[in-house]
Amino acid sequence: MPTTHLDEQGRGLARNIGRLAATIERLREEIQQAQHAAEGRALIELAKGILVERLHCGPTEAAQQLTALAEQAGLSQLELAADLIDQAAQDRVTSVARELLTESGASVSVQLREAESGVLAATDSQRVAESLLEHALAPLGATAVALWSAGSDASLTLAGFAGHSAEEARRWWYVPPGVATPARRALIERRTVWFADLAASGLPSIGHRLAPDAGRVVVPAGTGGRILGVLEISWTRPLEPQPPQIQRQVEALAELCAHTLEDYEAVGAPSSDVAELIELADALADPALVLRPETDTQGLVTDFRIYHANARFADPTGRPRTVVTGALLLEAYPAAAEEHGLFEKLEHVHATGESFRTERMTLTTLIDHVPLTSVAGISITRHGDCVLLIWRVQDESLRLASLLQHAQRLGRIGGFEEDTQSGEIIWNGQLYELHGLGAGERPIPLESLGEHAHPDDATAIGRFLRTVHHHRRSASTTFRLQRPDGSTRHIRVVAEPVFGPDDRMIAVRGAYQDISAQHWTEVALAATRDQLAHTEQESAERNRLTLQLQHAIMPQNQGLIEAFGLKIAVRYRPAEEGHLVGGDWYDSVVLPSKKVLLSVGDVAGHGIEAATGMVVLRNALRGLAATGAGPAQLMTWLNLVTHHLTDRVTATAICGLYDPEARELRWARAGHLPPVLLRGGTATEMPLIGGLMLGVISEADYEEGVIQLEREDSLFMYTDGLIERRDITLERSQQRLLATLKHPSVTLDHRLDRLLTHSNSDTDDDTCLIGVEVL
Repeated sequence: MPTTHLDEQGRGLARNIGRLAATIERLREEIQQAQHAAEGRALIELAKGILVERLHCGPTEAAQQLTALAEQAGLSQLELAADLIDQAAQDRVTSVARELLTESGASVSVQLREAESGVLAATDSQRVAESLLEHALAPLGATAVALWSAGSDASLTLAGFAGHSAEEARRWWYVPPGVATPARRALIERRTVWFADLAASGLPSIGHRLAPDAGRVVVPAGTGGRILGVLEISWTRPLEPQPPQIQRQVEALAELCAHTLEDYEAVGAPSSDVAELIELADALADPALVLRPETDTQGLVTDFRIYHANARFADPTGRPRTVVTGALLLEAYPAAAEEHGLFEKLEHVHATGESFRTERMTLTTLIDHVPLTSVAGISITRHGDCVLLIWRVQDESLRLASLLQHAQRLGRIGGFEEDTQSGEIIWNGQLYELHGLGAGERPIPLESLGEHAHPDDATAIGRFLRTVHHHRRSASTTFRLQRPDGSTRHIRVVAEPVFGPDDRMIAVRGAYQDISAQHWTEVALAATRDQLAHTEQESAERNRLTLQLQHAIMPQNQGLIEAFGLKIAVRYRPAEEGHLVGGDWYDSVVLPSKKVLLSVGDVAGHGIEAATGMVVLRNALRGLAATGAGPAQLMTWLNLVTHHLTDRVTATAICGLYDPEARELRWARAGHLPPVLLRGGTATEMPLIGGLMLGVISEADYEEGVIQLEREDSLFMYTDGLIERRDITLERSQQRLLATLKHPSVTLDHRLDRLLTHSNSDTDDDTCLIGVEVL
């Protein structure tokens, strides 16, 4: 029984908790509905005011007119009220609502106006964030929003949030300057940034651990040209590209946050008072200007007004401070508007709060329309709505000293001076480093230089010292310095005596230079020259052997051959450059079957490899032709030889077999240009039959063409070295070849010589040419 009684108590407690939770949920919904109703009533009351002003009527009549107009338009009073407000306001919310109206309906205007009403009525930034998410961003699929306030040092403070947990908000309540986040990127770049996948950007932000691959958009929010903060909107899924209307809607929502962020900054991050800033500028030892922004009707910064110039200020043109103070910066100093110049830096600092400092900036001032340049260190910081500009013009002597110091460092040069009377030695810092000594150690006098050098350099050092000290002339020498750490450096030392009024030598000045890199470069260069000479000799020998091999197999000119009613003439033209010896070949031979083999080919590449590959393929084709097989079968076998029996050789070729009895030519090609037939004064290319380049694959099929030759016909086979050019297509070159063949010639030899003479090739490649004339 006791156990049953306890169970009854537990079930009763659970029922009471359930009722309480339901009541809380109902009250929450009623509060939200009340908030919606209040925001709706605010819009309706504002619309009534617009009607009172336009119709010159009382509030009651305006309410009646609003009801009647809504019924006539088929809209709710809230939708009509939003439309009236849009027409009267003509602001960015109006333009965005019009763009979205055709796609999303009149509710878009209501959502934006309710969001605007909620923002204006909100007492803090937290309520602003909640209102934006509820009225305007949730319909876009957004699940969370964060409103960041930008500090004067470009830091970010979380001013409001919605959709994020309180724990996550506590973790991200402050982002120090320099920490890369999406919001900071929008602040620094001063533009809206869309992240389709936040994880891909590698930037951390509020809520990124819970939805790492979610979409984000960050929008700068500001007024008067100054960015006051950033609106960051989150989605729980990757974000698809959004249309321009949605992008402008998001930017319009960011503008609604500007006045709240101004209030937040006034409470949470107060700006410096202008009077205090002026006091600060007057206390500086460098020239300084206090600048205030000048904006146009759209709130964009167009210039800065010089609000105050401190006592250190000196105008380059000689104008007094009273004339410059109060003037616009670009009117007083128009050269500041140069690209990547001073005005651009001022605008960036004012907009983002990110300070700018540099040791060197070129400043230009116009004096009587003549540009005068100076180099200065610049510091720009934002203080509230003002900008403090501080600069320090570099003194010419300091600039020259700095330039000399950098030149000595880059040239690894160290200077010295020795007083011959007192023995005092002065070294600069670079010389201590060059000798491997600490700054507090005793410098090495010239007389003791031999003790710190390689023994083999003692004679050269002695000659150097005698020239300076005894002959009292300038001198120089090189030696190997042995440093305390055991390393050796190649050093060049130059010295000259300094004489007093009585022609007595009072000091020796000079410099040491570390030439180790130059020394080893010269050693390496000498070795490279020797290696290059050896390589050139080897290359020349290879080219000589290649040419001998090629000329032994294919002489440049071969006598005319007459056989079986044919005249056959051949030409070979080697490349002009010896190192470009190629793999072109020709062949014409009478086979045991009384048929005539005609072939040309071109092995890819140059040099000995191409020449030896040519020998293999030419001889292989001649041997295969003795079997009596047709041209297509010969090409198939030659492809097997190329693929398996040569070392990565590829080639093009054409092979023809002429039957004297039938006056018939059967031919096949492997990626080569087809033969040209000259008949009756007309030159035409033979049909392009199929055939793959030799050596590409092991198994390849080749087509075979047949042509019946007539008396006085001429046939020509050639390699691409005859016509190929870099500046025109191969088709145009072939057309020129056909035009050249049309010119009448007395003999076949004369026609071949003419083809070579008028060849328009410019690739410096080998050329093979066979001409056949039927008698």
